[in-house]
Amino acid sequence: MLFTVFTGLITSSLLVPFGKLIKTKWSIILPFIPVILFVFYLFKIPAIAAGTVYIQHLDWVPTLGVNFDFRLDGLSLLFALLITGIGTAIFFYGRSYLKGHRYFDRFFAYLFLFMSAMLGVVLSNNVLTLFIFWELTSISSFFLIGFNNENEDSRKSAITALSITGLGGFFLLAGLILAGNIAGTFIISELFSKHDLITSHQLYPLIIGLIFIGAFSKSAQFPFHFWLPGAMKAPTPVSAYLHSATMVKAGIYLLARFTPVFGNTELWNNTLLLVGGFTMLYASIHALFRTDLKGILAYSTISALGILTFLLGLGTREAIIAASVFTLVHALYKATLFMVTGIIDHEAHTRDITKLMGLRKVLFPVFIAAVIAALSSAGVPLTFGFIGKDLIYEATLHLDKNWAIGLTTLAVITNIGLVAAGFMAGLKPFSGKLPPEFKDIHLPYKALWIPPLLLAILSLLFGIFPTITGHYFSHQAANAIAQLDTKLHLGIWHGFNTVLLLSLLTLLSGFVLYLINKPSASKLKFIEQFNHLSPKHIFSKIVDGILQLSSWYTRTFHNGYLRSYNIKIILFAEILLAYKLWISGPIHIDFDTLTPLSWYEFGIVAILLGALYLIVTTKSRLTSVVSTSVIGYCICLMFVFYSAPDLAMTQFSIDTLTTVLFVLVLYKLPGFINLTSRAVLIRDAIVSVGFGVILSLIALRVMYEPNSTEISNFYGENAYLLAKGKNVVNVILVDFRGIDTMFETVVLSIAALGVYSLIRLRLKSSEKE
Repeated sequence: MLFTVFTGLITSSLLVPFGKLIKTKWSIILPFIPVILFVFYLFKIPAIAAGTVYIQHLDWVPTLGVNFDFRLDGLSLLFALLITGIGTAIFFYGRSYLKGHRYFDRFFAYLFLFMSAMLGVVLSNNVLTLFIFWELTSISSFFLIGFNNENEDSRKSAITALSITGLGGFFLLAGLILAGNIAGTFIISELFSKHDLITSHQLYPLIIGLIFIGAFSKSAQFPFHFWLPGAMKAPTPVSAYLHSATMVKAGIYLLARFTPVFGNTELWNNTLLLVGGFTMLYASIHALFRTDLKGILAYSTISALGILTFLLGLGTREAIIAASVFTLVHALYKATLFMVTGIIDHEAHTRDITKLMGLRKVLFPVFIAAVIAALSSAGVPLTFGFIGKDLIYEATLHLDKNWAIGLTTLAVITNIGLVAAGFMAGLKPFSGKLPPEFKDIHLPYKALWIPPLLLAILSLLFGIFPTITGHYFSHQAANAIAQLDTKLHLGIWHGFNTVLLLSLLTLLSGFVLYLINKPSASKLKFIEQFNHLSPKHIFSKIVDGILQLSSWYTRTFHNGYLRSYNIKIILFAEILLAYKLWISGPIHIDFDTLTPLSWYEFGIVAILLGALYLIVTTKSRLTSVVSTSVIGYCICLMFVFYSAPDLAMTQFSIDTLTTVLFVLVLYKLPGFINLTSRAVLIRDAIVSVGFGVILSLIALRVMYEPNSTEISNFYGENAYLLAKGKNVVNVILVDFRGIDTMFETVVLSIAALGVYSLIRLRLKSSEKE
């Protein structure tokens, strides 16, 4: 399993140096890599169907509990087959779609990176490893969504998607770490047995709240849904891969995987029911007003993801079976419709359904694929979508009567909207009379229309032979979610019953809605007038507020003036130290224990104060430098008076060197520019005096604190034994703080290089301007 995850990562890295070769004759190699991975997982189907679970463990950072732990069961196999199988179709499709593009190699590098990240997410058996791959999907999708980087909308959509999913990942990490700490393990399979421990913990609501934010943001649940329609700025292969079958279902996978750990509680189930139910209804209605094919598919995708969340919220055996089947149903028909949309856009150069019609006459194989996908989306009998719709209704009808009617009604209304949206995307562009401007359209390369046609045929085959699909794909996936045998059995016909009547009602009502619904720019404009109430608008306002706050903070605290930085640092230190002194209680000074002041100490202090007065009043830099050195020499004498000659010599050397350097530097500078007002002078004086008073109080308090000599005794006893040095101070600096000193040296070296670069800098005249 580790090999399959790293195959895409290695290939992605190789595309950087060998991209030019890939742009030419060797590009045919690219689609066969996901083919190999798909075949690898196909061969695992019989064993997984028999109940086998594959486990792989490799140490990575064992001290932190971060290891390569992988688990292949029914749920992860279903998603691995979707990632590699639909990935295969997308790679063949994308190779033709982007043929001749100048960033052809870059696109596939991003795509391989994303494929590996998604495989890592669904195969990980360690929550920390899962999070690493989770974030990698966000990063790689950022590059894919913003692939057309010269387009401002693409860049903005990529940043929005990264902001939402990245922020969700942060909350997800917090929730997973809390759960792992409570359970005492970060291994997902071991968390299954910790259900009672975690759900009974006082932090359980916080944990699932954090995990919900991560899952909802990735799977575009309300109110985080708005990034997905914006992500349609990406090339169509990206939309078909990320936003129908893989990335957006990562959140669904997460909820399904952790249902045995956190599920079967009212808080878990009711939250998923509420969020999923609202999302699926909200998005299905919005899809009806869109005129852009990608917009229709984006909102219908959000609605389908809401259905999956809704089913996981129901949590019953029937609902889990429905979720495992509908995951595959949706991936097949939605990927097909996205690729069909890409072909239409590629050939007709528009995705506006108010302009598209009659394309069946020039794109007949594409029309066949679109019709089958639309029928599966609608749940027409003998398509896989029919079985998926039936299972949804079966799940809602098996609930308590008080809930069954309301939730079934909600599901029916949602599916009616999805039926109409599917026909809008799959039938509308091909029905009617072909306009004159589209008569020159011709069938594109086979690599463009064969992949969607194959996926559409699979939707048909799985609908005709559902028993095979249920046994080899959905049964073990449902078992992995429920952690018990769900006894799943799929069939085409279950007789005339309520479920069949609801399916027929949905299909008929959806078709009627498709006929009477006429999307237009005016209807879309009517809907957009309520955008100020949308989560997207609220999020934009929050972002604008953050930008304004950041701008104010930068202007106030990072204005480029050293004096401004100094006073803020000093003020912060004063407030912090003053608070600490305040809570520590009053200072009691025993004046009898203090050493009486001598006449030479009075003299030194008088000289020091005189030098200080010169510094703050002089207008000459040279005078201020000399006065500063006088203060330094006075401090040196203080050290001598109090028996610290080594410190005095160090201070003397530093002051002498500093004075010389200041004189050399200031010699070339112009005179003072006095921009300081009297108010500023008074403010600086108050801050300075306050700082001095606080330090004096700290010194007095330290004098009466209990004297602990444990640390000094340690250094005194071990300086010579461990470091072979008799000067304890030098030993501390060189040996006990060796690493710290080394990094200080590195920092100084970097600073010296920077100063040297500035000195040697020679700007061109244009650069100076």
